[in-house]
Amino acid sequence: MMLRDRTKLLEDHRETIRAWMKAKRREVSVPIYGSVDVRDAGWKVGVVDANHFPAGFNNVSKEELVELAALFHDHVERNYPGCSWIHLIPESHTRNQAYVENIASIKAMIERAGYSCTVGSMAMNDLDSIHGLTGPLELTTVDIDEHEQLRVNGAVPDLILLNNDLTEGTIPGLKATTTTPPPHMGWHQRRKSEHYAALTPYVNEMAELLGIDPWHLMPEWFVSEDKCLTKEACKQKLAQEIDDFLDRLREKYATLGIEREPKVVIKNDSGTYGLGVMVLNSGDEILNLSNRKANKLRYAKGGVDVENYLIQEGIPTSLTTKEGETLEPVVYLVDGEAASWFYRINGKKSDMDNLNSPSSRFENFEGSENPYRIDAHGWHALVAELSMLAMGAEAAIRKEATRTSI
Repeated sequence: MMLRDRTKLLEDHRETIRAWMKAKRREVSVPIYGSVDVRDAGWKVGVVDANHFPAGFNNVSKEELVELAALFHDHVERNYPGCSWIHLIPESHTRNQAYVENIASIKAMIERAGYSCTVGSMAMNDLDSIHGLTGPLELTTVDIDEHEQLRVNGAVPDLILLNNDLTEGTIPGLKATTTTPPPHMGWHQRRKSEHYAALTPYVNEMAELLGIDPWHLMPEWFVSEDKCLTKEACKQKLAQEIDDFLDRLREKYATLGIEREPKVVIKNDSGTYGLGVMVLNSGDEILNLSNRKANKLRYAKGGVDVENYLIQEGIPTSLTTKEGETLEPVVYLVDGEAASWFYRINGKKSDMDNLNSPSSRFENFEGSENPYRIDAHGWHALVAELSMLAMGAEAAIRKEATRTSI
């Protein structure tokens, strides 16, 4: 079945899907914002990475930033009534001009939504400003009072907006200050596999509603735990699990007439920035990793050791530029709704490779016909919005786990 040929199926169910989404969003608190990387093989579409603290708003078109601001306003008014001042806490990427531009774009979205916005963190208190691609971004002084509340220039903001993924641990002062996204969703605790576990029931429900196999709407996956790549017996077991996994995918491919060899992607089960990602053809490749490749998998952002690995079905991208460059959609969502698309393009990578590398570029085709928006408001939007529901459910589960562990 080629999903691309079944867009009419979505249109025929548009009102039913809209009502279903509305009902599900009443059951779970969807994130204030998020982004997802989507892979579209033609016969399968799936979210391959879901970001709770999205960078890259600088790649969003100005036109779409207006719609994102409206959704942002709706979310804040519904969840934080009376809010007028939002303080934005970024990563400490002071030398990454593209990231600084992302923060400037988020600030612009917040202000367009009608709120005052300041930017800064205690890690940046020695700086007056940081410089993006379009100029300097002013920073404000941040400290913590005797009540463990975070203060900005001596006052407590109405809301803290995190754009810091907390890989290296939580930030002091957040527990006593109203903060979103919730700190317990930082990468010091969150796992990619938890997102897929939360996503599965939503995908199953949607597939039943549409009358299709849920296999077409998300990648298959499993988890390898406890630093398996450092233990020989564990590596042997993982290699066999990978081969068994690939055999099951071959059987599925055969039933659907898909004439290509399946692959798997192994990645850090926590973390971001495309670090520690490798495409495998067989379990033998785990047993024969070079020291260089093994080290790439073992260490994540900030030098943090990788504990667990997500083994994920590799979904090839069938989308290319007119020049044949490989690309994938990146969907940006606010208040659970897909409202902005741009495309990660990488002419040095194959249709199965991780495209998130220094050789990639981003295009949003502002003000011109977008030749790649094949299903931007169809299957891509559907799986992205399902992912936000899952992220909301995931946050609720994580919150309860955090509460009961105290």
